[in-house]
Amino acid sequence: MASETPVGHEMVAGSTSSAVTSIREEILSKLKANSFSEEDIFAVHLALEEAFINAVRHGHKMDATRGVKIDYSVAPDKVEITVTDEGDGFDPEAVPDPRFGENLYKPEGRGLFLMRSYMDVVKFNERGNSVCMVKNKANQEPTSNKNQTQA
Repeated sequence: MASETPVGHEMVAGSTSSAVTSIREEILSKLKANSFSEEDIFAVHLALEEAFINAVRHGHKMDATRGVKIDYSVAPDKVEITVTDEGDGFDPEAVPDPRFGENLYKPEGRGLFLMRSYMDVVKFNERGNSVCMVKNKANQEPTSNKNQTQA
């Protein structure tokens, strides 16, 4: 049974792309325990991966000696995740939209676009080295009403 009170968790992962695996699995298992839909779980999985990889690649420039801080809480109706790196930060508003013009063929900006597309809230601190993402549980139909036809 899921807890009614969200419990905050804080951890620091190594600055390697595989270091997020155990943290990701921990968060996703808590989402499952709180009956989040598969679509919500996919969205959180994707956004967390993108935020973490951006911290490793862009924030730390692949410097494995630095740590990526991850704070998260899972409540019955939402999950909140903050990913913070030790880098100089950036201006997220200066990242071009990858869906238009010459940006279609550039690899930059796709991770940020995906985070914004799949999460309900994506906000950065002033420095630009920390992103807070929130996913609210989607309204789900009761399973007993699915696929019923009216006579």
